[in-house]
Amino acid sequence: MKDIGIIVAMKEELIEIAKILEDIRTEQKYDLAFFKGKIHNKNIILVESGVGKVNAARVTQVLIDNYKVDSILNVGAAGALDPNLNIGDIVIAEKLIQHDFDITAFNHNKGYITGVGDYIECDKSLVEDILNSAIDIEDIAFKVEKGIIATGDIFCTEISMKNKIYAKFRAKCVEMEGAAIAQVCYLDKIPFVVIRSISDSPNGNNAVTFDEFVELASKRCADILRRFLQ
Repeated sequence: MKDIGIIVAMKEELIEIAKILEDIRTEQKYDLAFFKGKIHNKNIILVESGVGKVNAARVTQVLIDNYKVDSILNVGAAGALDPNLNIGDIVIAEKLIQHDFDITAFNHNKGYITGVGDYIECDKSLVEDILNSAIDIEDIAFKVEKGIIATGDIFCTEISMKNKIYAKFRAKCVEMEGAAIAQVCYLDKIPFVVIRSISDSPNGNNAVTFDEFVELASKRCADILRRFLQ
């Protein structure tokens, strides 16, 4: 890997990744701040997209067009769908789907996107390398799993929605950017992977849990990245 793009959605996530960057300098493209630096002598371009699929897709394309990155990593927090996941656990996406994309009226599966398909697969070598880096952490106090991640323009709070997404897609967690980033990378033929740390679980009141644990989730993602890139 030569130049690696890292996309986060929120300031809390940006702060934790920036802490492990060396030789940081900032560039503005449109209204976006791109932080250029190094992690273990790897060239990194870090950017905060903002929340949601459109913001994530826009930033991904700007990153690709202006920095010619060789791969893209999306990291951040997510809500657990799998009942076996706990706060702080890590999910490395094998593939992603947009759970709110619906053209089933035209006899397609839920999540199917014309010209793309339904599930978008992450780069297999990146997935395995990150997984191996994560599970090598000594005295590990959290689970690291790979699986499906679901994305939608909804902060999922309802238990009924959580159960519906889990039953339909068997996704381990749900968030608001990953599959949009995946779609742009797929179309542009850029290797990518999505890493999420669990900050909450939809239960009708998980916005409170998210606010409490988003910093922990962000720190876990930063630690995984640091170990992967060393």
